[in-house]
Amino acid sequence: MFLRIDKINKAYEAGGPGKKRIVLDDLSLRLADGEAIAIVGPSGSGKTTLLNMIGTMDKPDTGNIFFRGLDIGLLNNKDLEEFRNQEIGFVFQQHHLLPQCTLLENVLLPSLPGTKRNQRSEVSDRARILLERVGLWELRDQKPGELSGGECQRTAVVRSLINNPSLLLADEPTGALDEENANTLADLLLDFNREDKLTLVVVTHSLELAKKMDKAYMIKNGRLEETA
Repeated sequence: MFLRIDKINKAYEAGGPGKKRIVLDDLSLRLADGEAIAIVGPSGSGKTTLLNMIGTMDKPDTGNIFFRGLDIGLLNNKDLEEFRNQEIGFVFQQHHLLPQCTLLENVLLPSLPGTKRNQRSEVSDRARILLERVGLWELRDQKPGELSGGECQRTAVVRSLINNPSLLLADEPTGALDEENANTLADLLLDFNREDKLTLVVVTHSLELAKKMDKAYMIKNGRLEETA
């Protein structure tokens, strides 16, 4: 099993001392290697909270998350940071590219902490291959302000994949795009999922995007329900 979530719970302070709002309530999930799933639900239902926990950016109050049998709740902060950098890629609604850097420099940024001198050529080759694959290699010296929204978001996808992660987490990745660019990005994510056996979890309001995934889940009352 690639990812196993066992009865996680999460609550936040709300309305004064001692009052809490339950966001996740004994939520469980099984995710196979190379599977693509969507998580849908209204704003405030806990979608992003769940994604942040899968991505080790947050921790459940109770419950466990296992990544290929490893209980990630047992990792210290240093090990979590290394695990996150090597195993997980993130794509958000906003591309968060650095405006002063070129497209290529933005893509290479996540690789800098863990890349040794003798690995730089290999990482540069991977950046070129990925950018060619998404049709952006010729724009590698452009800065984000010179690119379209769709081009920036495709760059963000490549940046998330530069360290060759096994899991890609996407939080409303098409939310800021028009229909044409949204469809292009959705197809791109699924191409990486299917061709590279990349496990994919997408949080989205788009039912059209959700329908493209292997499975779709509705988060409701703090738990996941598989949709038809």
